[in-house]
Amino acid sequence: MWSLPGFTAPSGEPPGPGPSPGTLRFLAWVPPARKNRWLDIPLPKTEIHDTTRSCARTGPETPRHHAIPAEAAAMNAVEVRGLSRSFEGRAVLSDVSFTVRHGEVFGYLGPNGAGKTTTIRILLGLLAPDAGVVRVLGRDLAVDDAARARVGVLFENNGLSDRMSAAANLAYYAGLYGVPDPAERIDDLLTLVGLTDRRDDLVGTFSTGMKRRLGIARAILHRPEVVFLDEPTSGLDPGAQRMVRDLILDLSRREEMTVFLNSHHLDEVQRISTSVAILAGGRIRAFDSLENLTGASDRPTVTVTLADPDDRVRACETIAGLAFVAGCDPGGSTLLHCTLADPGATPDLIAALVGAGIRIEEVRRSSRSLEEIYLEALRSAEGGGA
Repeated sequence: MWSLPGFTAPSGEPPGPGPSPGTLRFLAWVPPARKNRWLDIPLPKTEIHDTTRSCARTGPETPRHHAIPAEAAAMNAVEVRGLSRSFEGRAVLSDVSFTVRHGEVFGYLGPNGAGKTTTIRILLGLLAPDAGVVRVLGRDLAVDDAARARVGVLFENNGLSDRMSAAANLAYYAGLYGVPDPAERIDDLLTLVGLTDRRDDLVGTFSTGMKRRLGIARAILHRPEVVFLDEPTSGLDPGAQRMVRDLILDLSRREEMTVFLNSHHLDEVQRISTSVAILAGGRIRAFDSLENLTGASDRPTVTVTLADPDDRVRACETIAGLAFVAGCDPGGSTLLHCTLADPGATPDLIAALVGAGIRIEEVRRSSRSLEEIYLEALRSAEGGGA
């Protein structure tokens, strides 16, 4: 007797001798009979590496410029140089450039309609750019089918059948991808996404969050080196959003994947990303590691903690006479929040206070929130900044 790993046949209906050659057997709900039935479906005649392969690549075939050096391609999982794309005369992307290093969780941040999904479609080879060049793992996915096998994708549609169980959905895609030892891989992924106890339940009975987690499992089923996640927490409640965020972090650490995260949720990106690019008005308005972005400012704030509260008045008088300090606000008996007119003046501030005989317990440079940086980028775009 043959059965799909992890499945039991419907009551009173044995699975039979096994699927016909070139087919995959799965358990599905058949509406006319109003019961579960074992169905055999034909597998594709040609090997399919990615579900996006059948999508039509649209747009003009144009020469690509900004060639990427081989050493840069080896260093980066994703490379975008001078990317531009218009639709019906309207520029959606204008000279967009950024890189994603191997193993990063990269947050691609921007408002709805900014061109984030368009960027992903071009990276996947589904859409031709008007100008520029893109590479994933050093390859052009528009022409390199072998490279597609090393990439996973999850768009807003999870790509799941509601009339199949969780395990059956993954088994179907395992057949398409040619995953070795699919039963073990499916077990591991259902454990990873917390759906082991629902493995044999029809996906149509799942909540939106459960479907999203199963969709992520589908996207990484074939162990891709890079996975693209397009708005993975869209429409989820706060609890489900947190589960998906934790899952994405687990992908980066346990599965050692590069994660390209498309999102307009600031909190989500700030919590899990190691580097961020902000797209607004068709252009990249900010791009750096999250640490550098949130720490960078033309007028940084430095918090000084005094060792003796009695020194506060004298410290304020000393700071008031410093030309490189734009302002100082007391924060309690021992805290002073100083805004520097010169970003590099922190050592000078410390020297001035110590020279005045004021004992300092701690000096800490305050960071900007990603929200401040994001809103600043949107204002730049609205003001027509290049």
